[in-house]
Amino acid sequence: MSGNLFNEKKAGEDSGWFTAHCDGGSRGNPGPAGYGAVIEDPEGHVIVRLSKYLGRQTNNFAEYSGLLAVLHWAIENGAKRLRVVSDSELMVNQMKGRYKVASPGLRPLWEEARRRAARLDRFEMTHTLRGGNREADQLANEAMDQGMGKSGAGGVSKPASQQAGKSAAPRQVLEGYVKDGVVHLLNGELPDGAFVKVTRE
Repeated sequence: MSGNLFNEKKAGEDSGWFTAHCDGGSRGNPGPAGYGAVIEDPEGHVIVRLSKYLGRQTNNFAEYSGLLAVLHWAIENGAKRLRVVSDSELMVNQMKGRYKVASPGLRPLWEEARRRAARLDRFEMTHTLRGGNREADQLANEAMDQGMGKSGAGGVSKPASQQAGKSAAPRQVLEGYVKDGVVHLLNGELPDGAFVKVTRE
């Protein structure tokens, strides 16, 4: 893997960046785990929220799963410049090459994250305290709640235009599958702003 994954910014190159706040958690470490992510366009508008229940995993596995999900989204949606904000100091420093990846369980995730990041034109990662990732943390906890409880496990990708309190649309049942925290429909389509509930069968 090339060592120049993280490049210094040059004058005039501060436009066209998408920003992803991602977080992962585990209740028990290992225990019921999930991730959440919020992605903003270059104008600072939230355009998608991602979350997924991961089953019994470690906290660090969940953190990397969230990173892989936002990298997958960026690649699939043509977001060539991506800044990722995470409250996992370990993951940020491992991605930057400052810390070694000693865990055999994390190394494949780290390698895949490096591969995906290298497919982008530009990639940056920054560390924040937990308060700077509040919504991503909330989405991760909601994913864990769903996986541990009554709603079933699964991943949900919600358009940012989804608003609480909108009048309910007629209920539809569509078939699809989840990959990297993103729902792919096999039949039919949903309008922007539709509320989505995913149940695993």
